[in-house]
Amino acid sequence: MDWDWQFVWQILPTLAEGAKITIIATLLGYVLAVVLGLVLAVMRRSHNGFVSKPTAGVVEFVRGTPLLVQLYFLFYILPEAGITLGPLVAGVIGLGLHYATYTSEVYRAGIDNVPRGQWEAAKACNLTARQTWRHIVLPQAIMPVIPALANYLIAMFKETPLLSAITVLELMNQARSIANYNYRYVEPITLVGVFFLVISLISVIGVKYLERRFGSYGNRGRAAT
Repeated sequence: MDWDWQFVWQILPTLAEGAKITIIATLLGYVLAVVLGLVLAVMRRSHNGFVSKPTAGVVEFVRGTPLLVQLYFLFYILPEAGITLGPLVAGVIGLGLHYATYTSEVYRAGIDNVPRGQWEAAKACNLTARQTWRHIVLPQAIMPVIPALANYLIAMFKETPLLSAITVLELMNQARSIANYNYRYVEPITLVGVFFLVISLISVIGVKYLERRFGSYGNRGRAAT
């Protein structure tokens, strides 16, 4: 097994293009996941059974099925119903929907940890439901769970190679194309592994910082109120 640096420099631009798509898909999918996850968490806590029960069913169904199956459904099956999505759009939606169900559980845990007295105090102050959620509950619920949400960003990033199954030209797909065309697998696959490792390590450091920064936020917020 030999390592060809000339070949490495030759394939780097193509791999860089794949890395850009990987990062774009991760960030867009993550934004969708954190926003939709909060919506699902609030809907699941609704006192209206026609809202909470279907939401719970959807969350458990999505969590219980593989992401790859969901990507195939979005990209290959929806067109049969007249809904055609581009590869990257389908990939972003698939990642976002899948991880929204996980972030919703993180949000729900944060909301459940807000003391009941906070809700009662808001009611005593004649705050509306919207004001209670916006000014009392969500600030105390979201800040302590930011590190957990950041962990899902790392997990989503490492799942982007699945997007190659729906023809997204992300990093792994580009590396496999290079390897198959040149019959050299060592350099492209190794570079992909190094890229994911470096980004994951940087992300882990970021999560550790967030844990120190926001870990005790909930207690400080409750003490302040």
